[in-house]
Amino acid sequence: MQIADVVKRAYAMPLTNPSFPPGPYRFFNREYVIITYRTTREALEAVVPEPLEIDEPLVKYEFIRMPDSTGFGDYTETGQVIPVRYKGQHGAYVHSMYLDDDAPIAGGRELWGFPKKLANPKIVHEGEVIVGTLHYGSVLCATGTMGYKHKAADHGSVLASLAAPNFLIKIIPHVDGTPRICELVRYHLTDITLKEAWTAPAALDLRPHVMADVARLPVLDIVSSVHFTADLTLGLGEVVHDYLADRT
Repeated sequence: MQIADVVKRAYAMPLTNPSFPPGPYRFFNREYVIITYRTTREALEAVVPEPLEIDEPLVKYEFIRMPDSTGFGDYTETGQVIPVRYKGQHGAYVHSMYLDDDAPIAGGRELWGFPKKLANPKIVHEGEVIVGTLHYGSVLCATGTMGYKHKAADHGSVLASLAAPNFLIKIIPHVDGTPRICELVRYHLTDITLKEAWTAPAALDLRPHVMADVARLPVLDIVSSVHFTADLTLGLGEVVHDYLADRT
């Protein structure tokens, strides 16, 4: 393989057998259960990086079931997303993500900088309740419960939330362990078709774990919850801030 061939094929690792195909990536019948809760401002200030700014001390705990996606397949994901502002623009900072499929873990980390880790999240329907759980190994780290389709949610609000920008910290180390890439990345979900959306009462329990630190952002009280399904495209990102340029 010649040098030009290496550069041409180098969109992911391993060079000759990547874990995922090139994007963008389309998702069909993506099911969300999002429980928004209030936490302490001190907890958020310890994890939200500048130049992002915190509005209210809120966290969105998300359980997401993805039964059909191009390139990434069938998997389930869960994690915490924090409402933030960047230069006056409202969006969300992705703080943690846990999922059960290698391709989106590799693709998410390598392309955008998603903080994805391997674990065992689930969404199940149990009678009149939707149950979301996160196990890291044998340990139960998160349990969310929500009533099943109690009241129709406002589609405009759900669509606006999905269309808002999302922010990530992409970190790729040098071979000596120092940071070679350290960037604030912005991405959008596009081509969104919202199929249904519902609200209901919800509860959320987060437990400490050394490798799945969801309880680091404690639950003070539940603010709202929404359950919906949608088709959408995960767009590729853009760099909006280079932390290493600041340092030099």
